Amino acid sequence: MALADGSPDPGFGDAQSGRERGGRASRPPVAVAVFSSEGKTVKTIMYLSAGVYALMSAPGWADEAATDVDTLVVTANRVEQRLDRVGGQISVVDQADLEAQQTLVVTDILRRLPGVSLSRNGGVGGATQLRIRGGETGHTVVLIDGVKLNDPSAIDSSYNAANLLVGDVARIEVLRGAQSVLWGSQAIGGVINIIGAEPTAPFEAQGKAEAGSAGTFGAHLAAGGKSDRSLWRVAGGYYTTDGVSSFNRARGGREDDGYENWGVSGKGRIELTDQLSLDLRSVYSRGQVQIDGFPPPNFTFGDTPEYSTTKDLVAYVGLNLDLMDGRLSNRIALGYTDTKRSSVNPAQAPNPVTFDAAGRNRRLDYQGTFKAADALSLVFGAESERSRFRTASPSATTPNPMPGRHKASLDGVYGQVSGRPVESLTLTAGLRRDEQGDFGGHTVGEASAAWAIADTVVRASWGEGFKAPSLFQLGSDFGNVNLNPETARTWDAGLERRFARGRIMLSAAYFERRTTNQIDFVSCFGVVLPMCFGPGRALRTGYYDNITSSQAHGFELQVEATPIDGLDVAANYTRTVSTNRSPGANFGNWLPRRPRNQANLDVSYVWPFDLTTSVAATYSGQSFDDLPNRNLTKGYVLWDLRASYPVTEAIEVYGRVENLFDVSYETIRNYGQPGRAAYAGLRARF
Repeated sequence: MALADGSPDPGFGDAQSGRERGGRASRPPVAVAVFSSEGKTVKTIMYLSAGVYALMSAPGWADEAATDVDTLVVTANRVEQRLDRVGGQISVVDQADLEAQQTLVVTDILRRLPGVSLSRNGGVGGATQLRIRGGETGHTVVLIDGVKLNDPSAIDSSYNAANLLVGDVARIEVLRGAQSVLWGSQAIGGVINIIGAEPTAPFEAQGKAEAGSAGTFGAHLAAGGKSDRSLWRVAGGYYTTDGVSSFNRARGGREDDGYENWGVSGKGRIELTDQLSLDLRSVYSRGQVQIDGFPPPNFTFGDTPEYSTTKDLVAYVGLNLDLMDGRLSNRIALGYTDTKRSSVNPAQAPNPVTFDAAGRNRRLDYQGTFKAADALSLVFGAESERSRFRTASPSATTPNPMPGRHKASLDGVYGQVSGRPVESLTLTAGLRRDEQGDFGGHTVGEASAAWAIADTVVRASWGEGFKAPSLFQLGSDFGNVNLNPETARTWDAGLERRFARGRIMLSAAYFERRTTNQIDFVSCFGVVLPMCFGPGRALRTGYYDNITSSQAHGFELQVEATPIDGLDVAANYTRTVSTNRSPGANFGNWLPRRPRNQANLDVSYVWPFDLTTSVAATYSGQSFDDLPNRNLTKGYVLWDLRASYPVTEAIEVYGRVENLFDVSYETIRNYGQPGRAAYAGLRARF
């Protein structure tokens, strides 16, 4: 596998990569919150931080522990760079972290990171929305090995992360803040890059299987090999569960809505010469989830026999060429994504299909990296994207409607320079220009600085973001070809400090974002506006327009500590205030489904006889489910227990209990979430 810049992977498949402390793989800054009400959240975090400061001077701290300064990341600048030289705020989840958390669902890992929130229509497999720092779901770019996964057929071009399973994932990087210079349209809130595993030996194989509550079963197999001139890896996985009722049982739901997913992936690299290499990789998944809807005669939300199917295909081919003794690296690549979605209601006649959509994206890009000197480098490139979509919503009265179709082009060029005027200071700045066939051109810029001295890193970044209107917003029955891109300006600043020779890490960051020209739906109910007449002058129920603006600000706190060998303590807290700044009745209201307070903590211990145990919990504060802020979604705390034991060097058994106290909660009004559940599994490496 190649990294996002096309350079060789430095070994993401190694379970010991990333953070290590005291000779043991670190535990993730995951779940736990001991807060029972909104008012106690900030105070409890302050107590926790003060307690860690007090522990710094306590006896029993060992003299040596590793730090993160040599950790390499690729998402921030599309090239490998040391973490302490990145000016933006970034979180890294490595393979050791993924195994420690045990969960099979990527979104359940992401929700535990600073600044990331999740809402889901029911249990695992339900439509899932990820938001970074209070942004919109369409303001997050999701990548697999550098290939963008946006869905051209979605209303806002966002990617439904419901089918993302851990499977063959070796590493996840989450970069927060506007990143449109390097990652283009949609990267207003941030970027999530999911990096697949690759082999490190001539032949190796891994397997995993687990089973548990609600008829849940998951399995994953992978094999691969690496030689001097080539590597290959293939993997496959399957997951099924009886699930929970999408319509919350506490509100009257009675039947479970199951989920099934299977997927395959493959990758290869061939070094044709010492300077020229070829990369090939592909990922395919198919997920089917039972859903609930609005049955007659009352057409209120309730149990139905409906189900939804999503098929995702990602393909990539890249050619990498190194020149000037490796100082100039070039990559030309073709990326392709194809997403097909459908919903079926067996009770609807004559056509049981209620929704059908397909979105395709082809992206041809060139990226160059020039290392002018040890302390000065340039990243530059060009992208040409062609996307198209088709969508239709049959009903009992219109069983065969004419599908809506639209296509668009987006071409861009970018450049970014990074240099160190002195060894401890890294400065980065970049510009991007895009031209879109429907709305014209747009230019964005960004700049960042990272100052690393002794055990302290100070980071600051400023950036502009933009999001091109989606094909649905442009060309559907509710489309508006006169839309302008959404725009945003963000900045953040943070401080990271290590104590006790790396055994304690404290960090804090503040952020702000202002978004303008946001696209929203304008209802034609009760009014007759010129735009209410669509193509052919037919009256329609509404249309999309640039009418919304919003702002968000907040801060993120993190604590990681290893007071004694084998004991890891990690916590994070995020305060996000996202408000509607559009004139009208909703001015100043909370933006929907964005909790203002979130916190996580994980405590794990490796016993002398190699048993690892951990206790974790996730806290999410209250939020509102609608723009008028009439429907309140209560906050919740989820506790988890985990244990794992290496039977041999190659075989490990593990188990966990999720939602230990069987808390009933919602992330979206009326949609149920899993209660207490227990799972056991086995991992093997050969």
